[in-house]
Amino acid sequence: MPKKFISRFMPKPETLRDHKHLRMFGTLLHKPNLWALNRKSAPGAFAVGLFVAFVPMPFQMVLAAALAIAFNVNLPVSVALVWITNPLTMPVIFYGAYLLGARLLGHTPQNFDFQASWQWIEASIATIGPPFLLGCFVLGTIFAVLGFLTIKSLWRYSIIFKWQQRSNGNGRNKQ
Repeated sequence: MPKKFISRFMPKPETLRDHKHLRMFGTLLHKPNLWALNRKSAPGAFAVGLFVAFVPMPFQMVLAAALAIAFNVNLPVSVALVWITNPLTMPVIFYGAYLLGARLLGHTPQNFDFQASWQWIEASIATIGPPFLLGCFVLGTIFAVLGFLTIKSLWRYSIIFKWQQRSNGNGRNKQ
């Protein structure tokens, strides 16, 4: 079940190998496990993708691809999951990360007006930077672990269910 469901949404390996930002990985993209969807590569891919989704940086897809290669997990799933933080969800998710980080550090959350400028980033890095980065790290770790365990469990239960159906089906045919 999980394999069929996830496979429907996966791009072809050639598409990703030829992507302009992923070509830098060259022959590293020829590892078979990067494209396989199995019980070992899928949970790790979810962990990588979900963790990187909370990393506040541009080109998260490249980081997800590099980590997928390093951990030898499914590359398309890792890269696709970083889009959880997209232009629509990013403000809410990253503001939540800031609030969590502020709470963990014992800081009072500050009101701020975001401005898309380098000057604003430089001025704010000392005040909101530490809680924001801590919150991103904690949320990324939590979601990576939850994603890993969820996919691993779903895969396991899917296999158990298939085996039960086979054994039940074989028992009926013998009668």
